[in-house]
Amino acid sequence: MYDPTVARLTYRALLGRRRALVLGVLPLLLIVISMAVRGLSGADDQTAADVLGGFGLATMVPIIGVIAGTGAIGPEIDDGSVVYLLAKPLKRPTIIFTKLIVAIAATMVFSAVPTMVAGLILNGNGQQIAVAYTVAALVASIAYSALFLLLGTVSRHAVVFGLVYALVWEALFGSLVPGARTLSVQQWSLAVAHKVTGGDLVTSDVGLPTATVLLVAVTVLATWYAGQKLRSLKLAGEE
Repeated sequence: MYDPTVARLTYRALLGRRRALVLGVLPLLLIVISMAVRGLSGADDQTAADVLGGFGLATMVPIIGVIAGTGAIGPEIDDGSVVYLLAKPLKRPTIIFTKLIVAIAATMVFSAVPTMVAGLILNGNGQQIAVAYTVAALVASIAYSALFLLLGTVSRHAVVFGLVYALVWEALFGSLVPGARTLSVQQWSLAVAHKVTGGDLVTSDVGLPTATVLLVAVTVLATWYAGQKLRSLKLAGEE
């Protein structure tokens, strides 16, 4: 299910100089904001939760997921180079699964690591807030990578649709419309973070059992469907 050659090519395309620079902007901004907040207001648990939740988990993680998830396959489909990959004796699910692993790894590195660093800067991991949001970022990275990899497989405008989901659905509707929060990766990951803290500083509108089921279901279904679409893309090319 995992092909090292596909992984190496995907890493090379995903972490090229230009894309890596884009991936690094938001994590750096989160750390700078955390340093400024700590310098101005000191260590405060509620402030730490607000910064890590409001900017880190709600904005940084999904946008990095968009860049990594769509970038793992979208450019190859756009420029037609995916045809050479499909010509290899590889199963389509293997290609998708390998690219998913690369996208997840990149999203975790560029989101979970700076989240932990920012949390330690803000309040030194008081009440396990830094750890909680880091775990939430790790969990969200998996679901976001699967969703946006699927978008990169089915649409040439995957980045646009991904940003609309991340910034409009997750950040806007997810904060204003109660029903929309149930269908939010952010809320599912917050349920995991709430379990880690065991307090009221991190809350979610979705219970942990429901969040766990939805996270697994979305990841598995998105990965499976991406494999099916890649198979049909090969058939279309042959025609």
